[in-house]
Amino acid sequence: MSVGRTIRHKTQAFTGRITERFGRTTGNRRLRRQGRTDRISGDLKQSGDKAKGAFRP
Repeated sequence: MSVGRTIRHKTQAFTGRITERFGRTTGNRRLRRQGRTDRISGDLKQSGDKAKGAFRP
């Protein structure tokens, strides 16, 4: 698991959280949905990297 990949996935999840909150605040459903998908995608990628790292010798 490289540091660059980890930072990229955490950044994606973080920006997704910000976009989702901004969409909630403004009442924009599209922004909320886009933020939610970015957040979930980033979280899943982080989990996948953790699982890969757990099985490496």
